[in-house]
Amino acid sequence: MTHDLSIFQLSIAIGGGFLAGVINTLAGNGSAITLPVLMFVLGLPPNTANGTNRIGILVQGLMGTGTFYRNKILKPRQHPWVILPAIAGAMLGVWMAIQISPQGFKRVFGLILILMLVLALAHPKRWLKPKERRIPVGLYGILMFLLGVYGGFIQMGMGIFFLATTVLLGGMPLIRANALKLFVVTSYTLVVLFVFHMKGLVDWRLGGIVAVGQGLGGWITARWASKYPKADLWAYRLLLITLVWAILRVFL
Repeated sequence: MTHDLSIFQLSIAIGGGFLAGVINTLAGNGSAITLPVLMFVLGLPPNTANGTNRIGILVQGLMGTGTFYRNKILKPRQHPWVILPAIAGAMLGVWMAIQISPQGFKRVFGLILILMLVLALAHPKRWLKPKERRIPVGLYGILMFLLGVYGGFIQMGMGIFFLATTVLLGGMPLIRANALKLFVVTSYTLVVLFVFHMKGLVDWRLGGIVAVGQGLGGWITARWASKYPKADLWAYRLLLITLVWAILRVFL
């Protein structure tokens, strides 16, 4: 797509990016907004949209993680069994994304989202007041590797699955889990974006436009979430809204 963008397209691209940055910082699945914007508003093919989408994820992640780290919400050195397996898995996932079309995965993705919604509604106290748990480090590592594979492959919904694992299984507070999620996703996105670029599947111009809004949304939300005492509650509410939105997108 080489022609000039209309005011409408620019507004939707930046506004959609901003909303995705907010959602990704507090819950996850902001790609459910940015991928349709890149494909249906800006006109990119699905595989190029998948690669271009990583620009905004990277920009938003860099701004959000920096804010969480400065406010001492993020402590990456405490979680090597989470970070390293996820990054390794993402390398396999991006290879799959280049080799295989993701279209057939949508229905399975929708069914998993329904399961996540049921879990979130059935056990709200586990999200808001998680109990500290000690699951085997090996099992934690395997789950994070699989999450990394999924994130490298398509990314959409990765944040929700990551939060379900770290909060419901690991007992991590929701805001700290959000900060760790941003750090993990940002780390592997550096490599994933490079691979997509080498395959010619990144439109830096259009991705940069969406990334402006996404980075701003992530930065503002991270600053607010680091200081607001009820951020966990709002993160949980946004998680529910995002799940419902993604399910409707998949099945309707």
